[in-house]
Amino acid sequence: MQTGTEANGNGNALPNFIDTSFYVNRELSWLYFNQRVLEEALNPDAHPLLERVKFISIFSSNLDEYFMIRVAGIEDQYETGFRERTIDGYTPSEQLEKIREIVLQQLSERNKCFYDDLIPALQREGIEFLKVSELSSIQQRTLSHYFRREIYPVLTPLAFDTGHPFPFMSNFSLNLAVELEDDESRALKFARVKVPDILPRLLQLNNIKGFHNDDGIIRFIWIEDLIENNLAHLFPKMKIIQSHLFRLIRDADIEIEEDEAGDLLKTIEQGIRSRRYGKVVRLDITPAMPAAMRNLLMKNLNVAPRNVYDIDGAPGFNCLIDLLKIERPDLKDELFVPCNRIDEEFGTDIFSAIKAKDRLLYHPFESFQPVVDLIKNAALDPTVLSIKQTLYRVGSNSPIVKALIKAAEAGKQVAVLVELKARFDEGNNIVWARALENVGAHVAYGLPGLKTHAKLTLIVRREQQKLKRYLHLGTGNYNPSTGKLYTDYSLFTTNEQLANDVAELFNALTGYSKHTAYRKLLVSPINTRKRIIEMIEREIEWNQKEKCGRIIMKMNSLVDAKTIQALYKASCEGVKIDLIVRGICCLKPGIPGVSEHIRVISVIGRFLEHSRAYYFHNGGKEELYLGSADMMPRNLDNRVEAIFPVFDKALVKIVASDFELILSDNVKAWQMNADGIYSLIDNDSPKVNSQALLLARSALKTNSCP
Repeated sequence: MQTGTEANGNGNALPNFIDTSFYVNRELSWLYFNQRVLEEALNPDAHPLLERVKFISIFSSNLDEYFMIRVAGIEDQYETGFRERTIDGYTPSEQLEKIREIVLQQLSERNKCFYDDLIPALQREGIEFLKVSELSSIQQRTLSHYFRREIYPVLTPLAFDTGHPFPFMSNFSLNLAVELEDDESRALKFARVKVPDILPRLLQLNNIKGFHNDDGIIRFIWIEDLIENNLAHLFPKMKIIQSHLFRLIRDADIEIEEDEAGDLLKTIEQGIRSRRYGKVVRLDITPAMPAAMRNLLMKNLNVAPRNVYDIDGAPGFNCLIDLLKIERPDLKDELFVPCNRIDEEFGTDIFSAIKAKDRLLYHPFESFQPVVDLIKNAALDPTVLSIKQTLYRVGSNSPIVKALIKAAEAGKQVAVLVELKARFDEGNNIVWARALENVGAHVAYGLPGLKTHAKLTLIVRREQQKLKRYLHLGTGNYNPSTGKLYTDYSLFTTNEQLANDVAELFNALTGYSKHTAYRKLLVSPINTRKRIIEMIEREIEWNQKEKCGRIIMKMNSLVDAKTIQALYKASCEGVKIDLIVRGICCLKPGIPGVSEHIRVISVIGRFLEHSRAYYFHNGGKEELYLGSADMMPRNLDNRVEAIFPVFDKALVKIVASDFELILSDNVKAWQMNADGIYSLIDNDSPKVNSQALLLARSALKTNSCP
């Protein structure tokens, strides 16, 4: 092992922390994460049946986005001749080769799980997937009439020959490549039929007129199967030789030169439309597709062999999430109602609840409704003068934005930072931005070159002839839907030091303030990395003095090299470090002499682990920071992020206790080994499912509410 010139507290030389063997490749680490998602479907004991199907869908959707953004970026590097190696030693071409190898294996596992395990299990529960060819002749005729009535009018077959250019195919489009023979000339022809995405991908036969269902069985067919069996209606006087499904994924990363964008809102709208036209980064075809047809598609779509994926069965499983609409509660997670102790104790007077003491909620185990109620009450309260809020992902039917609109209509000062560049939520955000502008709210779009990812609300209220400021600071988005599915923290406080920092940050976001001296907030890109590393180094000092260094970090991703190197150094100094990292982790734990005091786990369960929390023992004067930022260069350098301290020591103890529960999980937790590969934690201790126990705790609170 190479050694550096820096020495530890014992005078021994520290390792060279830039050694490539100390790091996991970012892109491969993400694939390892998605494998853990897939394992939730593969394990027959992990979830109820329809929830396992849901994880197949989530895995597939994740993978599509990964290709649209991450693989597309590596492809750009490869095609421009970029050969520089990543910190873990990979070139772009080596990354693409390894990605393909892993993805092919994962897709094989996914399909084997769906076709050989889940479909038979669903059938045993009265939910069947059928092929048109398996139906009786009478049923096929009924379906043919349905096709003519409901599907045929929407289809547009497109020819490809000397008189017809190769048809454009949009991102995610599912298509049939059809080879035909002209009855008169006997010439072979090629045509493309797009499977319309405005129609349900899964057709429930029970809902089609003419299909009687007296046995209670729910039956589905794939819409592409029905189209394929009725191609003769689209090509009269032509002989159908063969047809094959294919699906493509395009580069969907919007590039914006903000300095040149006169109107950012219009520029983003144009960028959304341009996603349809990005280069193809993955072409899914059936293994049975003949070489001539495959080559025709590759040539005209400009696809290299490395981007072609032979996939048995239906391409694209994103639609399987729709099976959760089936009314079979016995095949789903048990419903739960989170406790809303603020409402039970204070009713609609949420301001009194916050003024009484700081409130920390842990969603979804505790209700997200108080966050919505705060904005709704502020909109209606005549003593509220102004509301300032950041909006990143709010959803398509946001009660929070509707409340902000009411507040503006009531004459309150409403200032909203709407992040138009929130990937794949740009459309929703544009709609809400215009709606807010139309009622006179002050709408800003953030700082050039930086996404605003911070989760902040500042409300100014007049109380007894004085102004009182109320804050909500969160780790997650202002979205009630994800508030039921993601684990996140919400802090409600009236702390003046935090209020001053938040006010200064809003001034920087909406005006020309260049304030950088934040008192308590950690703000990216100004001081987050610097302060986190300083606190890591402080634990080294405590460990050298009293052998009590202790760090716990919970986040979605750990990528930043400087932060990783600071953690490696702390480990070399004997600081005990636990990292709860849901997704990407480029740090390798357990390397002798480097990271032997670091443990890394990842929890994949019913809820998406989304909270970011940073705990430092600090010689017994514990400090806890929560916020929106992961330890990634994009969060530390290219986004506006806010990480905030929790001052109430009782609340710090509660979160530290939550950490210890998660760290004891041996049901849903995966532990990273020194080689960067994960394995399920399996020990002889009593089984601990942290999310299930937190749900049970929530149920006890709900039952004990007055």
